[in-house]
Amino acid sequence: QVQLAESGGGLVQAGGSLRLSCAASGRTFRNSAMGWFRQTPGKEREFIATIGWGGGTTYYSDSAQGRFTISRDNAENTVYLQMNSLKPEDTALYYCAAASYPSRRKYDYAYWGQGTQVTVSS
Repeated sequence: QVQLAESGGGLVQAGGSLRLSCAASGRTFRNSAMGWFRQTPGKEREFIATIGWGGGTTYYSDSAQGRFTISRDNAENTVYLQMNSLKPEDTALYYCAAASYPSRRKYDYAYWGQGTQVTVSS
C-alpha cells in the first residue's frame, strides 16, 4: 500500500513557476509508477504526467509537454512536478497517484493523495 501527500501548491502569477512535491509512504513506492493529475470543478480529472519506477520513462499531456517536468527521488520517496510558464488555465487541484505502470488513464491508479491547490492569476 502507498500513502501519498502533496505539497507545494499556491498562488502564482501567469508566467511564474511552482514545484509540487508528493511524499509517499509504504514499501511499494520504489516499485510504483507515479502520476500527476489535475481537476477543476465540474470537469473530469485530467492526466498531466507520469513517470516509471526507475525514472527512465515519462509521458506528458499535450498541455504539459515542454512546460512541466516530472521527476522522482526514490531515496526520499518523493515525486515532483516542476511547472514553468504557468497559465491561468493551469489553475486546478493537483493530485499525485501511484500505479503499477506508467499510464495516462486515471483508472490505472490505485492510490491517490488529497491534492494541492494551484492558482495562477492573470
